[in-house]
Amino acid sequence: MIDRLSLLQPPPGSPVMHQIWDRLLFLHWPMPVEELRPLIPASLEIDTFDGVAWVAVTPLVVRGVRPPRLPALPGFSQTLEINVRTYVHYQGQSPGVWFFSLDASNPLAVWGARWTFALNYLSATMHMEFQDDEFRLRSRRTHRGVAPAELDVAWRRTTPMPEAAPGSRDFFFVERYCLYAASGQRLYRSRIHHRPWPLRHAELTRWSSSMVESHGLPTPGEKPLLHALAEPLDVKVWRLERVE
Repeated sequence: MIDRLSLLQPPPGSPVMHQIWDRLLFLHWPMPVEELRPLIPASLEIDTFDGVAWVAVTPLVVRGVRPPRLPALPGFSQTLEINVRTYVHYQGQSPGVWFFSLDASNPLAVWGARWTFALNYLSATMHMEFQDDEFRLRSRRTHRGVAPAELDVAWRRTTPMPEAAPGSRDFFFVERYCLYAASGQRLYRSRIHHRPWPLRHAELTRWSSSMVESHGLPTPGEKPLLHALAEPLDVKVWRLERVE
C-alpha cells in the first residue's frame, strides 16, 4: 500500500524557493503502462489508479519566483509553462511526478531550472490571453536538438469542485508533493508544499496539440479529464536530494 498522506505535511528544513502557480489547467488521459515504461528510469515505478496509468498536459503561469526572505528577481520571476507529466513512486514510497518536458517562455527560467533541478525544461515562444474565467494559451517549442511541439488550448473555468478526498481519482491526480529528476545514472527527488488544491470544473473550447506525441507517445484517444486551478496557489520548493 502506497502512503499518499504523509507527504501532505511539509518536510523538515527550509525551502529554497517560493513561487506562485496561477491560471492552471490539468488535462489527463489514460495511457498504457507499456508506452510510458521506456521513458522513465527503471528504479521508479509507474503509479496507477485502479490499474490505469495517466499522462497529463498542464499549462500554467508561474510567477513570484524568489529565494526565501528575498524579493522576486526581475526577469526571472515569471514564465508561461506547459508540462507533460505522468505519476511515479519509489519503492512504494513518496508518490510524485515525473516530467517528460517543461516548456517555458522565459529563457532564464529554462536555464535556471535545468541547472538547479535537473529537469527537462525547454525553450518555447508562448502567448496567453485571458478575461475573467476564460483562457487561451498558444505555444511553439523552439529548443534546439529536441522534437518540435505546439499547443493551442482554450478553456473556461466553471463551478467550484470540493477538496479532493483521499482515495479519489482527483486526489491521485493533483495532491502530489514531490517531483523526481535524473542526471546520468543518478536519481533525485525534490519536495514541495502548498495548501490543498482549490479546484473548479472546466470546459475545453479549443484543443490542438503535439505535446504528448513529441515524446513518442500515442495520441490520446478520448476526451481529457479537466481540473482548473480556482485561484493562485503559493508553493514552497525544497532542494534536490539524491535518492540513488
